[in-house]
Amino acid sequence: MSTTFKIFLVLLAAALVVPFVPGLIYPVFVMKVMCYGLFACAFNLLLGFTGLVSFAHAAFLGSAGYVTGALMIRFGAHPLGMPVAFVAGVAAAALVGLAIGGLAIRRKGIYFAMITLALSQIVYFLAVQFRWTGGEDGLQGIPRGSLFGLDLTSDTTMYYVTLALFAAGFLFIDRVVHSPFGQLLQAVRDNEPRAISLGYDSGRFKLLAFVLSAAVAGYAGSMKALVFQLVSLNDVSLHTSTEVVLMTLLGGVGTIFGPLVGAALVVGLQNYLATIGDLVTVVIGLIFIVCVSFFRRGVVGEFLHLRRRRSERERRRPAARPEPEGAPAAEAA
Repeated sequence: MSTTFKIFLVLLAAALVVPFVPGLIYPVFVMKVMCYGLFACAFNLLLGFTGLVSFAHAAFLGSAGYVTGALMIRFGAHPLGMPVAFVAGVAAAALVGLAIGGLAIRRKGIYFAMITLALSQIVYFLAVQFRWTGGEDGLQGIPRGSLFGLDLTSDTTMYYVTLALFAAGFLFIDRVVHSPFGQLLQAVRDNEPRAISLGYDSGRFKLLAFVLSAAVAGYAGSMKALVFQLVSLNDVSLHTSTEVVLMTLLGGVGTIFGPLVGAALVVGLQNYLATIGDLVTVVIGLIFIVCVSFFRRGVVGEFLHLRRRRSERERRRPAARPEPEGAPAAEAA
C-alpha cells in the first residue's frame, strides 16, 4: 500500500466522522473544501504534471454547474434526473475544454495562457446573455433530487454522497498521474523536444490532458451546484480562475495533496475571516507573497523537499564501523 493511499485513507476516515462532531467543524464547510479541492486538483493535473498554465478553468467549473443546475430544475423530480444532470455537466465541461484546448494548444507559454483567458471571457459573456443561465441572477434554488433512492435534500446524506464523489474523483486523478500516460505527460513537461524525438505526438497528449483536466473541473462544478443549490456568474469569472491558481501554488504544484491543502487554506481563510470583509483578500495576498518568497514549492512541496533532503543525508552518513573481535573494551569513566 502506497504512502499516498494511506494518507488518503486517514483523511477519509476523519471526514466520515465530521457530521457526528457538531460545533467543531461544519459539514457544509467540508463540502466546500472538497469541491474546491477537487477543482484545484484538476488544475494541478494541467499545471503541475503537464506544465500548461490555463486561465480558463472557471469556464469548465461554471459550464458544468449551469448545465447540471438547468437540468435539475427541469428534470430534478425524475429518479434518474440527478445522475443524468451530473454526467451531462461533466460532458459539457469536457466539450468546452476540447473547444478551448483545441485552439490554445497550438501556442506555448504566455500565448497559450492568454488564449485560454480570452476564450474563458467569451464563456462568461455567454453566461450573461443566455436566458437559461439566469443572466446576472444565475440559477437559484436548484433541487438536489435523489440518487439511487437516497434523498439528497438531507444535508447529512448530501455530505456523504459528496464525500463519495470526491473520493472517486481524487482516486481517478491519482491513477492518471501514476499511469504510463501520466509519466508521459511529465516527460513532455520536462523535455518536450526529447519526447517528440522518441516518436510521441506531444500536442495530442497535451490536448488530452487539457480535456481530462476540464472534465474533472466540471465534475467539481456539478458537485458544487448540487451542494449549494446555486450557480452564479462568479463560477465562470476570472476571479475564480486566478483563485484556483493561488490554491495550487499555496499547496504545492506537482504534488498530489498540495491542491487540497491550498484549497483548505483559502476556503478556511475566506470562511473564518469573513467578518473583516474585503480585507480577507489582502490577508490571502500577503500569505501568497510570503509563500512565493520563502516557500516556493508550497506547503506540501516544501515538506516533501525537506523530508527528501533528510533521507539523503541519512543515506550518505557513513555507517558505524564494528569493533574488531578481541579488541579491549573501553575503560569506564
